[in-house]
Amino acid sequence: MKRRKTMKLRLLPVLAGAICVVQSSGAYAADADLIKRGAYVAVLGDCEACHTAHDGKSLAGGLALQSPLGAIYSTNITPDRDTGIGTWSYEDFARLMRRGIRKDGSSVYPAMPYPSYSKMTDEDLQALYAYLTQGVAPVSLKNRAPDIPWLLSARWPLAIWRLLFAPSPAPPLPSAPHDDTSDALVERGRYLVEGPGHCGSCHTPRNFVLAEKVQTAADGPKYLSGGFIVDNWVAPSLRSDDAGGLVGWTPEDIVAFLKTGRNRHGATFGAMNGVITHSTSLTDDHDLAAIAAFLKTLGPPPGVSVQAFHYDDTVSRQLFAGKMPSEGARIYVDRCAACHRTDGHGYPGVFPPLAGNPVLQGPDATSAAHIILSGGRLPGVAAAPSSLVMGSYRDVLDNQQIADLVTFLGQSWGNHGAAMTASQVAKIRQATTDEKKPVGE
Repeated sequence: MKRRKTMKLRLLPVLAGAICVVQSSGAYAADADLIKRGAYVAVLGDCEACHTAHDGKSLAGGLALQSPLGAIYSTNITPDRDTGIGTWSYEDFARLMRRGIRKDGSSVYPAMPYPSYSKMTDEDLQALYAYLTQGVAPVSLKNRAPDIPWLLSARWPLAIWRLLFAPSPAPPLPSAPHDDTSDALVERGRYLVEGPGHCGSCHTPRNFVLAEKVQTAADGPKYLSGGFIVDNWVAPSLRSDDAGGLVGWTPEDIVAFLKTGRNRHGATFGAMNGVITHSTSLTDDHDLAAIAAFLKTLGPPPGVSVQAFHYDDTVSRQLFAGKMPSEGARIYVDRCAACHRTDGHGYPGVFPPLAGNPVLQGPDATSAAHIILSGGRLPGVAAAPSSLVMGSYRDVLDNQQIADLVTFLGQSWGNHGAAMTASQVAKIRQATTDEKKPVGE
């Protein structure tokens, strides 16, 4: 995903294993079609984003994943026999992917979303193994020990965590990659979201021991309801539950966002940039449509009314007339309006709209403050090659000015976002001081 990544539990795949498709012997040679399929499964699982360090070699690990106890480093999943997974059998890999148990019998940290991977089909796991062991160049790079204090770094408690919070591997949901009927499309999307895509890892709230509160859509409306803070970004809801979710998004909007990182409602930022770059922008159109179809089946809890965004032009008229209703408004006109316009509509596809932007609807404005402090980069992908940069205001605006600006953004044009204080900004500033590049690199 770019630069040295830190996050409260980075939740993109931490694979570590290898597979032999028919037997345990490493002498098995997979055919080219199976390896090609495995490469696509790796795209669906977003392996590259977690297992490639900034400026590092592909899939050789070393990316810092910040847990509450300290940094955990992603592992080398190339087929190098000494430092990677070159000696792993299919059984070793399958046990890791389904149960979170490594070849040596120890448990992985829950930064690896094996509860989601346990839902993958045998066929997909076998193809992924073939790709990782026979379609990837081996890289000799030793895995780095976690930066967690002794005793707290012990792995035996992870086995207890697994027993309490990781679901038992179950027969995977049926998945029809080429069936365009509506029911089949939804079920394919369910498989991709709940399985290899592991969307719940970031977008489902977690409990006090950092376990996802629910694992699937069938478990209740907390699934994909957002709110988990990842690397000082608040993961939004992916449900059609309110203006901070996908209630105003069509399936076509979802597909456009996943394919290009931008649409008429907003643009990608933070940890999601890597998902767009390494995974969804490379996913085929049928599977993107399936993901969109499934997400649009997720609504609010029964009996809860949906609050959609409704534009209010009061602030727009004030700014157009040169009237500044607040200090935040003055800062906005001075620093932001040239790109995002006084009406907050921006230039969709280039400079994202702020009116109705999901980031500005929730009770936690951390993401808005973070991007003002650190800046951002809209990644260039095949379907949208322009890579656009927003500069950092860390050294331009003080904490109170950023708080005033965030409060203005969250309460203008019909937005229903939270206000922010200077002390809150100060904490976010301190937590993000190590960032040297625009977020998204």
